[in-house]
Amino acid sequence: MKNLAKFLLFVLLVSAGISLLYDYRLKHGGLKLPSTRTPEKYTLASGPSVDSKQVASLEALNRERRSLVSSVLPSVVAVKTSKKIGIRREYGLDPFEFFFGNRQRRFRSPRDEALVQSSLGSGVIVTNEGHIITNNHVVAQVDEIEVQLSDGQTKKARLVGADEQVDLAVLKIDNPSVKPLKLADSDTVQPGDFVLAIGNPFGFEETVTDGIISSKGRPNRSDFFGDLLQTNAAINPGNSGGPLINLRGEVIGINTAIASTTGGSQGVGFAIPSNTVRNALESLLKQGRIIRGYLGIQTRALQPGEDGADTEGVTVAEVMAGSPAAQAGVQPGDVVRKFDGHEVKNFSALRTLVAQTQLNKQVELEIVRDGKPLKVKAQIKEQPIDHDTARAVPRQNEPQPQTPRQPSDEEAASSPLAAIHVEELTPEMARQLDLPSNVQGVLVTGVDPDSGVAELQKGDVIEEINQQPVTSVSDYNKIAAALEPSQPQVLSVCRHRARSFLVLRPR
Repeated sequence: MKNLAKFLLFVLLVSAGISLLYDYRLKHGGLKLPSTRTPEKYTLASGPSVDSKQVASLEALNRERRSLVSSVLPSVVAVKTSKKIGIRREYGLDPFEFFFGNRQRRFRSPRDEALVQSSLGSGVIVTNEGHIITNNHVVAQVDEIEVQLSDGQTKKARLVGADEQVDLAVLKIDNPSVKPLKLADSDTVQPGDFVLAIGNPFGFEETVTDGIISSKGRPNRSDFFGDLLQTNAAINPGNSGGPLINLRGEVIGINTAIASTTGGSQGVGFAIPSNTVRNALESLLKQGRIIRGYLGIQTRALQPGEDGADTEGVTVAEVMAGSPAAQAGVQPGDVVRKFDGHEVKNFSALRTLVAQTQLNKQVELEIVRDGKPLKVKAQIKEQPIDHDTARAVPRQNEPQPQTPRQPSDEEAASSPLAAIHVEELTPEMARQLDLPSNVQGVLVTGVDPDSGVAELQKGDVIEEINQQPVTSVSDYNKIAAALEPSQPQVLSVCRHRARSFLVLRPR
């Protein structure tokens, strides 16, 4: 107790000294205002620098944009979540704990407490009954969900259903006066279309940013981002789950991710197309889960110079054992041209067509085998839970794959990612970091200073490098060793419950 009293006296003396020094500087230092003032003469500009008639079209555009924004804002909500995390807190008599919150100390009187972790996101009302669409990563594994309406009201929200794979969730509030927005036909969206992104970035409710559709889909991508709409409208943390709006005030997408070297907006944002949202919404409301059709093939895009590469389609790389495709006689090497009468332009198109097909429906596949057209029929089944780990039908006379050589420490050190230190992601660590249950990758444990990759943080999970899945430290080292140091590298990163791209450029 004597030491504590001495410390408190010391702090009081230091505070008094600082106060006296500050008062002295105010009285004797810096610029001084005159003791008597003569009013300054001033003349403000009396008119605008541009005649409104000269910018009549811009004035009209301004009015129309105001009208568009005011009509959709009442339908956009801020989503606020909280989760209780059990922690072990202990209290001692270290005086530094009182002033500075130092946790590295010796303890007395241990006891258990619960820390409340809060998070912010966005959502949009889409039904007259008060159903709200948001991202799954906004509301996953939380204890309480509230939404704040545009008029300031806060309502408790009920989680109706969610899906990790498509990253969408449906909430419900009880409010008879809600104004829903219509889900547009995202198939009609084209690059160059004007859009608005509305949401709750960094907790700033009703933030509106504008831009265009930068790109629509990526036919050569087989990951989550291949199906998304890309926009240059500024999207930041907290925008997740908010709507992407077209000129008619309709929802064409749900903002879900960004590609960034800083963690903030750099004009490369992504939204889930509204047609995907509509299918997910109806499935979650009717069945409580998303029902997906399943064909049972793994595909790849046709390569230049490959047989049939001058036309659209996808090549079957693997056929899953016992799948509808296997029962229909589909073989590796077949080129799928049409699915149930619909042209197959790329892998994303085929995946969407299959997923949206009614269960048990018999569909016709038009394929090319050894340069000859062929038609087969397959009965679409529900996608099994373990479809990602299903075994492929073994090919005849297929050589056994050789075990790849692991890179040496010297080879890994030459990689541009050598400055990033990673370790295996364990289930226990994933729970501690509050990560989605489907995260696979390596855990970032540190980044070398002055390495140029400071945008990565301890606790981030690297899931992909240049679209190559990373499931272990061995994968990470092998991919890192094969990278070209002079080329930018694109990492798919999960931070807490949000996914984004980070672009690492050579220094």
